[in-house]
Amino acid sequence: MKIIFATSNPNKIKEVRHLLGAPSEILGLSDINWSDPIEETEPDLEGNAMLKALAVSNKLEVDCFAEDTGLEINFLQGRPGVKSARYAGENNDAVKNMARVLEEMEGSDDRSAQFRTIIALSMDGALHLFEGIVRGRIAHNPAGEGGFGYDPIFIPEGFDRSFGELSAEDKSKISHRARAMEKLVLFIEAYAKCKSPELQLSRK
Repeated sequence: MKIIFATSNPNKIKEVRHLLGAPSEILGLSDINWSDPIEETEPDLEGNAMLKALAVSNKLEVDCFAEDTGLEINFLQGRPGVKSARYAGENNDAVKNMARVLEEMEGSDDRSAQFRTIIALSMDGALHLFEGIVRGRIAHNPAGEGGFGYDPIFIPEGFDRSFGELSAEDKSKISHRARAMEKLVLFIEAYAKCKSPELQLSRK
């Protein structure tokens, strides 16, 4: 399977390649020398994922998928959500983003949160959406050097360690991105077998 992943984030490309494994070939935007900026201007994860996938797919006439992920915290009414990557400013600084979240949650007993990933796949002229969710809680302090983004402050359900403390193998079994990717892969495999235009996405 060879497909373009519409991102320039090396951490996301590395994680997706790890999730899919051989013989998959995932090409990031840098691999195809894509230089056009894609502004994430939509108000929700679904919109941004579709925007990015269609930008590449329509221009190059290739199959392409894109994703958008947000950390949604109950105490913060779903924030940072779609603004997760730039919650503390436009520099996409993970340390500052985590610091702002922890500051805003100071004194809160409700630490419940979820990571949510939306993947948009543009293939053969059709657009499909896939969702992955992992629930958990926000730690009081960052822990761990693994992962990226908010991983050091997010503790998934059933664990007493943050995503930042889990190995890539353990994280890949339960992560939001892994769950969305699993749906994507199953869809592509089924589509390749039957080429059926009647295939519809299940986001359950």
